[in-house]
Amino acid sequence: MKANAADLYKAWTENFDLWFAQPGELIMTPEIDKPFFFYNRHDWGRHAHYGRFLELEQDRLIEMTWLTGKGGTFGAETVIRIELIPQDQGTMFRMTHSGFDDEKAANAHKDNWPLALDDLDHKLTT
Repeated sequence: MKANAADLYKAWTENFDLWFAQPGELIMTPEIDKPFFFYNRHDWGRHAHYGRFLELEQDRLIEMTWLTGKGGTFGAETVIRIELIPQDQGTMFRMTHSGFDDEKAANAHKDNWPLALDDLDHKLTT
């Protein structure tokens, strides 16, 4: 990604409403085992998201649970792991989203994450 690791880390741990959550509908504190809640951006539909942070290393690593209902994880508590590796012109962003109960839910997220991440990178670098 073009964005730097510090900005990406903050966007995933504090500023989710900059790019993914609907502004004003986010409860998130970057602390291990602290639950978070938000509704995603309304232009993407209105879906409740829940989770908690499992591991945090400032500007380097984020691991969190991710749970949504119908059309998302279908109630499965999945895990997102994000590794941020600074590069000369941006950040190598390595994301793993695991723990889906079925292939349909996994494929939907596989198809949608690149669009959301492109939007994030654009918002952080323009």
